[in-house]
Amino acid sequence: MIKTPVVVKTEEGFDGRPIALLVQEASQYASKVYIQIGEKNINAKSIMGMMSLSLADGEKITVVTEGEDEKKAAEGIREFFATNVK
Repeated sequence: MIKTPVVVKTEEGFDGRPIALLVQEASQYASKVYIQIGEKNINAKSIMGMMSLSLADGEKITVVTEGEDEKKAAEGIREFFATNVK
Protein backbone atom coordinates (compact mmCIF):
# COMPACT_ATOMS: atom_id res chain seq x y z
CA MET A 1 0.00 0.00 0.00
CA ILE A 2 1.28 3.45 -0.93
CA LYS A 3 -0.05 6.69 0.57
CA THR A 4 0.82 9.80 -1.42
CA PRO A 5 0.02 13.28 -0.10
CA VAL A 6 -1.27 15.57 -2.85
CA VAL A 7 -2.44 19.19 -2.99
CA VAL A 8 -5.35 19.77 -5.39
CA LYS A 9 -4.57 22.42 -8.00
CA THR A 10 -7.53 23.64 -9.99
CA GLU A 11 -8.44 27.00 -11.46
CA GLU A 12 -12.10 26.36 -12.21
CA GLY A 13 -13.24 23.94 -9.52
CA PHE A 14 -13.22 20.17 -9.42
CA ASP A 15 -16.51 18.91 -10.85
CA GLY A 16 -17.97 17.19 -13.96
CA ARG A 17 -15.22 16.96 -16.55
CA PRO A 18 -12.19 16.83 -14.19
CA ILE A 19 -13.89 14.13 -12.11
CA ALA A 20 -14.63 12.06 -15.22
CA LEU A 21 -10.98 12.40 -16.28
CA LEU A 22 -9.78 11.36 -12.81
CA VAL A 23 -12.03 8.28 -12.82
CA GLN A 24 -10.74 7.44 -16.31
CA GLU A 25 -7.12 7.80 -15.10
CA ALA A 26 -7.71 5.67 -11.98
CA SER A 27 -9.51 2.98 -13.99
CA GLN A 28 -6.39 2.35 -16.09
CA TYR A 29 -4.72 0.61 -13.13
CA ALA A 30 -5.34 -2.86 -11.74
CA SER A 31 -4.64 -1.56 -8.23
CA LYS A 32 -7.27 -0.21 -5.89
CA VAL A 33 -7.14 3.60 -5.90
CA TYR A 34 -8.71 5.69 -3.12
CA ILE A 35 -8.83 9.39 -2.36
CA GLN A 36 -8.61 9.96 1.38
CA ILE A 37 -9.79 13.17 3.04
CA GLY A 38 -9.88 13.07 6.81
CA GLU A 39 -11.87 9.96 7.73
CA LYS A 40 -13.36 9.52 4.22
CA ASN A 41 -11.96 6.93 1.79
CA ILE A 42 -13.51 7.30 -1.65
CA ASN A 43 -12.92 4.86 -4.51
CA ALA A 44 -11.31 6.95 -7.27
CA LYS A 45 -12.80 4.58 -9.87
CA SER A 46 -16.34 5.52 -8.79
CA ILE A 47 -17.77 8.58 -10.50
CA MET A 48 -20.57 8.88 -7.92
CA GLY A 49 -18.12 8.62 -5.04
CA MET A 50 -15.84 11.25 -6.53
CA MET A 51 -18.77 13.60 -7.20
CA SER A 52 -19.52 13.52 -3.46
CA LEU A 53 -16.15 15.05 -2.53
CA SER A 54 -16.34 18.68 -3.70
CA LEU A 55 -12.57 19.15 -3.93
CA ALA A 56 -11.26 22.72 -3.94
CA ASP A 57 -8.02 24.40 -4.99
CA GLY A 58 -5.32 24.00 -2.36
CA GLU A 59 -7.09 21.15 -0.56
CA LYS A 60 -4.77 18.48 0.85
CA ILE A 61 -5.71 14.89 0.09
CA THR A 62 -4.01 11.50 0.27
CA VAL A 63 -3.98 9.14 -2.68
CA VAL A 64 -3.96 5.52 -1.46
CA THR A 65 -3.03 2.79 -3.92
CA GLU A 66 -2.84 -0.93 -3.29
CA GLY A 67 -2.13 -3.74 -5.73
CA GLU A 68 0.19 -5.05 -8.39
CA ASP A 69 0.81 -1.68 -10.10
CA GLU A 70 0.42 0.55 -7.01
CA LYS A 71 3.59 2.57 -7.68
CA LYS A 72 2.53 3.36 -11.24
CA ALA A 73 -1.01 4.19 -10.06
CA ALA A 74 0.23 6.48 -7.27
CA GLU A 75 2.47 8.37 -9.69
CA GLY A 76 -0.24 8.61 -12.36
CA ILE A 77 -2.83 10.05 -9.98
CA ARG A 78 -0.29 12.43 -8.39
CA GLU A 79 0.66 13.65 -11.87
CA PHE A 80 -3.02 14.02 -12.80
CA PHE A 81 -3.61 16.40 -9.90
CA ALA A 82 -0.41 18.32 -10.73
CA THR A 83 -1.14 18.85 -14.43
CA ASN A 84 -4.65 17.99 -15.66
CA VAL A 85 -7.08 19.63 -13.27
CA LYS A 86 -8.04 22.78 -15.18
